[in-house]
Amino acid sequence: QVQLVESGGGLVQPGGSLRLSCAASGFTFSSYVMNWYRQAPGKERELVASIHTTGGITNYADSVKGRFTISRNNAKNTVYLQMNSLKPDDTAVYYCYAPRLRFWGQGTQVTVSS
Repeated sequence: QVQLVESGGGLVQPGGSLRLSCAASGFTFSSYVMNWYRQAPGKERELVASIHTTGGITNYADSVKGRFTISRNNAKNTVYLQMNSLKPDDTAVYYCYAPRLRFWGQGTQVTVSS
């Protein structure tokens, strides 16, 4: 069965960095666009970044451009989100999503606070 398992979240100070990972299984990972979303308390879930199958095309929300980098390793069936220069507004649960499968991971909490 399809599984998406996120990891790497935690508590970090403003200006710090985290790298999120999403391990995929149960489908041909290399054939699927992958997305990272986030949802802050009281707000709607928003698309943070997306990456096409080979990793050659990426897109970002304006709020994270220049600070976040999405990447993938198709040999490891894993998609990553490198987050630098983190701000308190980045605090949210971060989700991995496979849009063609309409399948979500369970999410990982990121908290940016001093």
